[in-house]
Amino acid sequence: MTTNNLNNIRIDHIGSLVRPAKLKEVFARFDRGQASKEELRQAQDQAIADVVDQQASHGYPVVTDGEFRRHSFQESFSECVTGFDVPKNINLYYEKRDLNETPLERAEQNFDEAGPAIITRRGAAERLKTIRNLPLEEYRYAQSVSKVPAKVTILGPDRIAQRFKWESSLNVYKGLDDFVDHIVAIERQMIAELVEAGCQYIQIDAPGYTAYVDKVSLERMRSRGEDPERNFQRSIAADNALIEGFPGVTFGIHVCRGNARTIDPQTGKLVPQWHREGSYDAIAEKLFNTLKHQRLLLEYDSERAGGFEPLRLVPKDKVVVLGLVSTKNSDMETVDDLKRRIDQASKYLPLDQLALSPQCGFGGIDSKVLSEAEMWKKLDTIVEAAKQVWR
Repeated sequence: MTTNNLNNIRIDHIGSLVRPAKLKEVFARFDRGQASKEELRQAQDQAIADVVDQQASHGYPVVTDGEFRRHSFQESFSECVTGFDVPKNINLYYEKRDLNETPLERAEQNFDEAGPAIITRRGAAERLKTIRNLPLEEYRYAQSVSKVPAKVTILGPDRIAQRFKWESSLNVYKGLDDFVDHIVAIERQMIAELVEAGCQYIQIDAPGYTAYVDKVSLERMRSRGEDPERNFQRSIAADNALIEGFPGVTFGIHVCRGNARTIDPQTGKLVPQWHREGSYDAIAEKLFNTLKHQRLLLEYDSERAGGFEPLRLVPKDKVVVLGLVSTKNSDMETVDDLKRRIDQASKYLPLDQLALSPQCGFGGIDSKVLSEAEMWKKLDTIVEAAKQVWR
């Protein structure tokens, strides 16, 4: 297989898109046992065909299915396996879960709630077994209705490990090393099947790397008897093992500080929250130089991300996709705003190693979200800015 031309595309997005109201309504009925699997699948197929066509018509060189078959981006793994110790009847968890709704503050979640795997911190009742390849199902349909390449998103081992209650699972897994090795084996098979089906761009979702610069997250690791540096090294090694031996495939890895958001009661507008704080500085050299992914999709939409200085540490064979457009803020960025910030970033990394995207996805099934019109306006601003910068 020859190297494809997706390594250097200038326009990208992170995967999830705003779900149409009709799809959300069918999902809600399905979760209550009031709609059949076939009815949900038909609603998903129609919504995906529409959103794939729209992405291409808006100028996107690569498309996703909007993650319209998932409640959450983390289902790219949790829906593919059995073995996690989860309660029955968790479909309505997304409507009931305990979240901090205070605008412009850190969003804390109770990870010990009785909820789905990875969304909450669950142990293993038995060693995990693969029951399906959801990303492969997503890819096959999205590519069948798309004239441009479709990419898929898969949750990386770091997040899966951070949400694994290993200390209650030592009768199943020997520890985190054993667990992560197994995750890599499972996901490598999923990726191999995607590559065999023709997928040219696979994005690994790795939101947890910013935990290694966040004081609260580091304290939580230590309180569980974990060594954060060991976790960090294990995660990098796992991410590299995941993608080894697939020549000609573009691999991106997405790093962010959490995609929480809520509605400001004062203005009625969507405003940000977040899960972690801290710039890339402390992990940049090791992360940027050790990961083997061709595209680094980095959140840069707020002061919490710090400055662009760490980009000077990015090797010459990688592209950094600047996540400059917020998916969790009703305020609209302008083309001039984006051009100015790209110019600032280019002081540390050449323009031919930069690209542009939103900072994260546009939200899960239970997220407070922008309107579809607001989303397309933001995506159009990205396309226009990229055209003007890279022509």
